Amino acid sequence: MDISSYFIMGLALAAGAVVKGATGMGLPLVALPVLTAVFGLTHAVGLMVIPLIVTNAWQTWRFRSEARSDRMTFLPLFLVAGVGGILVGVWLLTTLPERVLVTSLGGILIAYVMLRLFKPHLSLSLATARRFGPLAGAGGGVLQGATGISAPIGVTFIHSMSLERDAHVFAVSAMFLTYSAAQLPSMWLAGAMRPEWLLQGVLALVPILIFMPIGQAIAGKLSRKAFDRLILTFLGVIGLKMVVGL
Repeated sequence: MDISSYFIMGLALAAGAVVKGATGMGLPLVALPVLTAVFGLTHAVGLMVIPLIVTNAWQTWRFRSEARSDRMTFLPLFLVAGVGGILVGVWLLTTLPERVLVTSLGGILIAYVMLRLFKPHLSLSLATARRFGPLAGAGGGVLQGATGISAPIGVTFIHSMSLERDAHVFAVSAMFLTYSAAQLPSMWLAGAMRPEWLLQGVLALVPILIFMPIGQAIAGKLSRKAFDRLILTFLGVIGLKMVVGL
């Protein structure tokens, strides 16, 4: 990559890191659409694997006490099904035309924004979460493997359980960590990963680790509603751009 590509990559990752620092999630949602527009979807997905593993391993460890909560009983089957979904998603990544996947990713982003705007207070009971957790986990895994973004299904499902903040961050981080850890060998075996993308992923940790604390500081000064609306606007614009091919 040339210097301008590294600069764009740094800006996209910095923006995603600010969001992740403020909300505990959002790094791939913000950074990956920009990286896809510059480098292509497969390259962008491969580049993001290392940052997702490292940042979510740290967050999972930080909130590990939540693993003992009764509200986490849905999580094991959710994650196992997600790993199966990853395998399907990576196969789609290597077989479907990139334009189809990019358009699908843009549509998913727009659908995610619309759901967050019009159904912000969805709430699932624990019994319902246990029943439908494997289905949601598999769907999120397919999205993660094919597009690098599982949030429209995975995060939406976890958010709908109305967990406390620490429990929510633990569940989401455990999901991203498991999905990313499964995605790396799956992409490698499928021939969709290059060694230089892994190196770029290591370099990507620099802006992420610098800007995540900034997001944590911003979270204390900006209302959650205002912050969410700004991010949703950004994601909606990016999703529309990907759908129409601009």
